[in-house]
This record gives sequence, structure tokens and C-alpha cells, in this order.
Amino acid sequence: MALQDLLDNQVKQAVSELYQVTLESVEFQATRKEFAGDITIVVFPMLRVIKGNPVQIGSAIGEHLVQHVNEVKNYNVVKGFLNIEINDSYYIEFFNSICNNVNYGFVHSTENEDAIMVEYSSPNTNKPLHLGHIRNNLLGYSVAEILKASGKKVYKTQIINDRGIHICKSMLAWKRFGNGETPESSGLKGDKLAGNYYVKFDKEYKKQIQDLVAGGKSEAEAKQEAPILLEAQEMLRKWEAGDEETVTLWNKMNGWVYEGFDVTYKNLGVDFDVLYYESDTYLLGKDFVTEGLKSGVFCKEEDGSVWCDLTNEGLDKKIVLRADGTAVYMTQDIGTAIQRIKDYPDVGGMVYTVGNEQDYHFQVLFLILNKLGFDWAKNLYHLSYGMVDLPSGKMKSREGTVVDADDLIEDMAKTAEEISEELGKLDGYTKEEKQQLYKTIGLGALKYYILKVDPKKRILFDPKESIDFQGNTGPFIQYTYARIQSILRKFNSEKNTNDTPSVVDISLHEKEKELIKQLQLFPEVIQNAAQQHSPALIANYTYDLVKEFNSFYQNVSILGAVNENEKVFRVQLSKAVATTIKNGFDVLGIDVPERM
Repeated sequence: MALQDLLDNQVKQAVSELYQVTLESVEFQATRKEFAGDITIVVFPMLRVIKGNPVQIGSAIGEHLVQHVNEVKNYNVVKGFLNIEINDSYYIEFFNSICNNVNYGFVHSTENEDAIMVEYSSPNTNKPLHLGHIRNNLLGYSVAEILKASGKKVYKTQIINDRGIHICKSMLAWKRFGNGETPESSGLKGDKLAGNYYVKFDKEYKKQIQDLVAGGKSEAEAKQEAPILLEAQEMLRKWEAGDEETVTLWNKMNGWVYEGFDVTYKNLGVDFDVLYYESDTYLLGKDFVTEGLKSGVFCKEEDGSVWCDLTNEGLDKKIVLRADGTAVYMTQDIGTAIQRIKDYPDVGGMVYTVGNEQDYHFQVLFLILNKLGFDWAKNLYHLSYGMVDLPSGKMKSREGTVVDADDLIEDMAKTAEEISEELGKLDGYTKEEKQQLYKTIGLGALKYYILKVDPKKRILFDPKESIDFQGNTGPFIQYTYARIQSILRKFNSEKNTNDTPSVVDISLHEKEKELIKQLQLFPEVIQNAAQQHSPALIANYTYDLVKEFNSFYQNVSILGAVNENEKVFRVQLSKAVATTIKNGFDVLGIDVPERM
């Protein structure tokens, strides 16, 4: 039984015996640093059922705990706060239970529990991935790994937005201006090549709008009547009709883009279990729009467009099919959700990692799926996150002002190289070892900087600030992990063995106890992070653990301990901290180096 559960039961029993009343709940909090104690029971809420002086009530409960709970060593009462001191043996017993567990904090999934499908990335195939996609990928991948660590079965997926007017814009611009250019002939990754033509389309579109306005059209009319836009719309209709030439070009350019995406995903360290394509699922969505029309979930307007009326739910009417019969995003998302459950019947819920500008879209999607009669619709969750800004301002894809994901990953490694060289930390490394370490540090800095922030908050990303070997950063935590590995290597060298010695009963230093208490929190943090879909809880817990270790390291001699039992224990404690750092960073998708 967990300590807090044990104390909870005993406090309720004490109140029942001492005051003949029933206490519904017990409020706990961490003991303030200036007082002796490991956990504090708040007496004030008890005054609702117990009449008396809070100090006297606290003292009476404290005496009961000392007499009846072996783990309780002593107590003190400060006003209405009962501070409980716990015996060292309790912490040592806990430590012995985890010190050799390399999977500490993780729970194995159970076969009979519903699986969860986590969607992330889900890019358009008309441009390369950028900084915004990086936050999306890192969040989605990490949440999937956290859910797995919490005991859930997880499928990682994405829906590739491979159709629509935006794709036709890139295709049309390549057809007009490309002169047969390919990734091979240009030396560009395929996703970057497609993105260049998306930008070319936008420039030509704006030029045509200016020409039409100069010719007497209103700006609104010009935006609707620009010839290049009309041609792109016609290309979309041809694609949906299966026109051979259009479909061939679509397959070719999308193929270029997929190859480019795969390189970026590999460099970023994310992966997927299953892929879905909008070009497949939008048709299923259209089928269910037809079904919904029959059942009265949808209604058809005079122009032929199909809508869902959500005014009774406090929303508005939402289009699900255009007047010309073409699908919208909602159509595709309806089809995709249904297809996923068909393919994976064990899935009982889904997590959609999509920016907060789509909050309304997912509110509508979940309502529509519920109206269509799908029970699993109540287990759909939108992992809504804030945008990523740069000191220079907001990014715009069509204007070509985005921060390219590949460039950013490369720049992070270069920044790590510059800072590491300045600090002189890598003496004795080969050139290859240095390059690998720069990548590990740079990518770790990028991931940690983004994941330590609550997903709902907007981020101002500063690459230089993220690569700092001090403070709440990835490199600071990586450096501490490497420091512990150095301690372990030195200890094992002294002993001429890698065997794990047993931990014996000793009297704990206050810093050792604080470190064990921090380790105790990790499984609960994993569960909370899974429930809240928040990697930030893991990131900031890991930072707190590292701060606690560094305080221990500065105040307690590890390898210099005079008593051999103390030395063994401190080495083992350091090893357990390293394991927990690694496990925490694993679910964040961050590597930890053995040396730095």
C-alpha cells in the first residue's frame, strides 16, 4: 500500500476512535522546508466534523500514528498542520524495490483494455514540414509514448492530406513553370520542390489579382475570378473524376513529397504504425453523408450542398458536402474516423494532435460522429496546442516564410557544436563522436524546449536559449545523466565488475531521502501526464529530479564516502536517478548520451 493511502486509512481510524465521527477525506501536502517532516496532514478541514483546537487535534492524531504505524517515526504540529516524519527504513525498502528496475515507472498494457489511436503530423503534400509541424510531431509522438508507458495499447497514425485545392495549386504551378524539374535534377528533397511551386502559385495568383483590380474588378471579384485559381479548381474536379493525366501528375509529385517526409521523420526520431490517406477516406465520408441524409442527421440545401444543423447544441450549421458534390475536410475526417475503427476494432478512443485554430472543427466532428450513432465518439480527444512563433514573427507557408524542419534540425546541431566548443566540454572525442553528440544535444534541446511547455500555450522559440547547459533545458539534463554514467564507470572500474551490489540498511542523509522521495513520484507523474495528455509534466518532473540530484551531488560525497555501505548505496541511488532520467526522456523521444 502506498504511504499516503496507509496514512489516509490510519488518520480516518484515529478520528473515528478519538472523536467518534467519520472523516470523509484527508488533505495531504508536502512538508515545508523549514519544518521537520516528510508529509503534512492539514487539520483545518477536519474542523467541519471535529470541534476543538487544531493543534490539540493534530497532536492527538500524531500520537495515534506513532503508536499504530511502523513507518511513522515522529511528528510535530505547527498551527493546523501535522508534519509527519517517516522512518528511513520505509525509504530504503522502497528504494530496494526499484533500484534494479530498468522499466521503473512504466506499466504493461492489459489485453482486454481498449486501445488508443494517436494521430499526429498529418501534413499537406504541397510543402515540406516546418517548425509548426515539429511541435505537432513531438507532442503527438510523446503523448503516444506516455500513454504506452501508462499501460495503454497505442497505435500511432497520421492522415496524409494528399488531395484538395492546395495540392492542385502546387501541381498546376509545376505544370506551368517546372520545365520537367525533378528532385534529382534540382538536388532538392521532393517535399521542398513541391513547396517551391506552392509559393510560385501564390505569387502568380497575387499578380493576376492585381491585374484584374487594375482592369476594374473589385478585390473580392478578382480573388474569385483569377484564371490560375479557376484552372486549379478545374484540376481538382478532374482529379475527383479520375482524369488519367491529372492523377498521374498527382501520383508523381506526391511520391516526391513522401520520400522527403520520410527523411525528416527519421531525422526527428518519430514514427508511425499505420498511415491513412485523405484520397481514400474522403469517399467513405461521402458514403456516410448519404447515410446521414437518410436518417435526418444532415439536410440538403436548394443548391445541392449538404449541411449538419448544430444550432441546438449551441453551434451553427456546418457544410459536409459542397454544391458541386466535392468533399470538404469534415467529410474526410468523418470517413477517416470510421475507417480506423473498421481497421482496428480494439480501438476505443482517439487523440487528434492538431493546432488550436481547429478547436471548433473538432468540436463539430465529434458531435457529428455522435449523431451518426457511434458510441466511441465520446472517447475522442482533441490535443489542442498553441502555435510556435519566432522572434521574427509568424510563419506563412504560401509566402515561403516558414522555418523549414530539416534546416532547423541541422541548425540546432550546429548551435550545439558552437556552444560545446566554447565550453571546451568535448576533449578526447573523435570527429565522428563529436558530430553524433552535437546532433543528440541539438535535437534534445529542441525537443525539450518545446515539450516542457504546456501544450495549450503558445511558444516563442529561441534556438540559442534552448541550448544552454544551465537551467531548465535538455542539455542540462543530458549533462547530468552523462555525469552519473561517469560516476558509475569509475565505481565499476574500482570494483573491476559491472555487477550490482546489494543495498543494505543505513542511516539516510537528508539529501538522500529527498532524492528518494522525488523518485517515488515518477509513476504517478506518468499516469497524470497520460490523463492530461501533457509531456510537459514529464519534462518538468525530470528537471526537478535533476535539480535534486545535483543538490545531493554537491552536498554528499559519493565515491569518496568513508563507509563502504554508504558508497554502494549512493552509487545505486545515482544509478536509479539515471534510469529515471532515461525513462522520462524516452517517452519524450529524447536521447541521453553516455558521455558529454
